[in-house]
Amino acid sequence: MKLYVGNLSFSTTQDSLDGLFSNYGEVQEVALVNDRDTGRPRGFAFVTMKDAEGGNAAIEALNGQEFEGRTLNINEARPRENRSGGGGGYGGGGRSGGAKRW
Repeated sequence: MKLYVGNLSFSTTQDSLDGLFSNYGEVQEVALVNDRDTGRPRGFAFVTMKDAEGGNAAIEALNGQEFEGRTLNINEARPRENRSGGGGGYGGGGRSGGAKRW
């Protein structure tokens, strides 16, 4: 079961999250999310628990609790939404419409 963990302190580490969540079941992975450009923490992570029992126990026990000076926001992670690649597909140069001038 994959959990979203929000409102983390910027000093939170993978080891500290692993230690916290391992009290509720086997932790398979901890992924702290960093900003692509700066490399600095973005204040959230994903924790993958071995099973739903451990995940639900962690949510029940930790959501709304203080950890490293911040109140945690924990819920089951939702699948990532497809995002468009930007721009609207407007292309090329040249003129559009109107009379051609020779």
